[in-house]
Amino acid sequence: METPCQKIVWDLVPAIRASLAIELVKKGQSQAASAKLLGIAPSAVSQYISGKRGYRIEFQGETKELIEKLAQDLIDNTVADFVVRICEICVSARGIEKKCNSGCGPEKQDENKTEDKAEDQEKTEA
Repeated sequence: METPCQKIVWDLVPAIRASLAIELVKKGQSQAASAKLLGIAPSAVSQYISGKRGYRIEFQGETKELIEKLAQDLIDNTVADFVVRICEICVSARGIEKKCNSGCGPEKQDENKTEDKAEDQEKTEA
């Protein structure tokens, strides 16, 4: 049985990467530059563009707009937190209102930082 998390890891995340790679190339970036911006191998970008990888999902609406905006922000070097932006795209693609509880949404990350600081303080005081 496939869990929802497996579906996300095997289908959704690669499709997001593929869409980002395609969008970066559409915006004039080379495959090598796109790979560098995404932190992946140039061969992965080539496979995304050729449809050999990450091709199972086609995004529309808000999700597509988020991908286009992230691609432009990567080109402009104005991305503050790549992980949070990918998480926002994932949440949009999944069609859920609130951020996921997996620790990837900005609210959860802020909670985790607060909890980590409290734990560090307790250890220091002990």
